[in-house]
Amino acid sequence: SENEKGLGIVTSESIWDLLPEDFPYEDHGCELFPSCLNCPFPHCIKEEPWGKEKFLKTDRARRMMSLKKEGKDNEEIARIFRVSVRTVQRWLKAVKTGMSNPP
Repeated sequence: SENEKGLGIVTSESIWDLLPEDFPYEDHGCELFPSCLNCPFPHCIKEEPWGKEKFLKTDRARRMMSLKKEGKDNEEIARIFRVSVRTVQRWLKAVKTGMSNPP
């Protein structure tokens, strides 16, 4: 009703008539980023097939490469990430060869 709109009460009938800035959106983000509106991705990675997993794997591989550039050997990197030395070798190779999704 008109009275409810005047009081700022949102009803199920009126919610679709609201301007975007008046829509009662609660930005809870996700486990990767605290805010959807400030997320660095152009599309929500949670909505893409295996999006979160791909992001985490790629991020992990980049961190491994960063440690390698700092002079850490594969054994140290494996200990840090609690994986095998062979896994470190595979992931570093994937980053060097430009694979977008490490093994």
